[in-house]
Amino acid sequence: MQQRAVGNTGLKVSRLGLGTWTWGTQVDEHEARDQLGAFVDAGGTLVDTAVGYGGGASEELVGRLLGDVVARDQVVVATKAGFRSTDDGPVRDTSRRGLLRDLDTSLERLGTDHVDLWQVHVWSDTAPVEETMAALDLAVSSGRARYVGVSNYTGWQLAEAATWQRAVPTRVPLACTQEEYSLLNRDVERDVLPAAASSGLGLLAYSPLGGGVLTGKYRGGTPNDSRGAGRLSASVDRYLDEHGRAVVEAVARAADGLDWTPMQVALVWLRDRPQVAAPIVGARTAVQLKAALTTEDLTLPDAIVAALDDVSGE
Repeated sequence: MQQRAVGNTGLKVSRLGLGTWTWGTQVDEHEARDQLGAFVDAGGTLVDTAVGYGGGASEELVGRLLGDVVARDQVVVATKAGFRSTDDGPVRDTSRRGLLRDLDTSLERLGTDHVDLWQVHVWSDTAPVEETMAALDLAVSSGRARYVGVSNYTGWQLAEAATWQRAVPTRVPLACTQEEYSLLNRDVERDVLPAAASSGLGLLAYSPLGGGVLTGKYRGGTPNDSRGAGRLSASVDRYLDEHGRAVVEAVARAADGLDWTPMQVALVWLRDRPQVAAPIVGARTAVQLKAALTTEDLTLPDAIVAALDDVSGE
């Protein structure tokens, strides 16, 4: 698999990332082992998790597989801090104390002395931006993180954070931002991508298939075993409107004409967008992941890219 630089840094990642949001909860250890093995065999390197995924189950499972399925130095381990889901609702803590506590927790779960990419999971008013960014500096200077970034920032938030880090040579520049991005959700193109481009940041794109909607699985209704039928239905329902149906039909027509699958069309379109370092694919099974890995040698014709841009724009 081709490797790409993340923004204007020396960090290189595979141009498709492995998401582990559901590992340890919906994806058991046997399945996770198969997924990681298939991903690494295909040349994948970027493995993405977070301190809050599955209440820590994701990081713990990734940690058990590192050094077993794959050598630690063969993968780029990325995790996030500052956000957790609790029974009382989401908790955001981007203070220096909270972030560094999360980092130490992540390192213990992952069974490693450092992560390759450490990201602030969300913007929060729990601390000023200079305190949040100082935690990133300390993580790198102490050797606990190699590169740093942010996630789910708006354009102005991203610009403020990136500018603060570049203002003094001793601060660690941001490498990337992680945002939702797909043919069904191009909101980042309004202000986040321009801010990232002007600051030399790469973009890691999560939910690249719109919760599975872009695979075409919802064209005939909601499958009983899909996200749309469970507790994640809200994340799917928002894409089942008239605009979403038009995008899905356009993807399906493109797939038919190319003899590809809709998933391949949607992933390749996103993978080759400006500023995108890697889409992050979260699969429930190794079979699903292997299907995504078939995109490596595919390139969309310019005419189809233009048609998809047109129908998916709002």
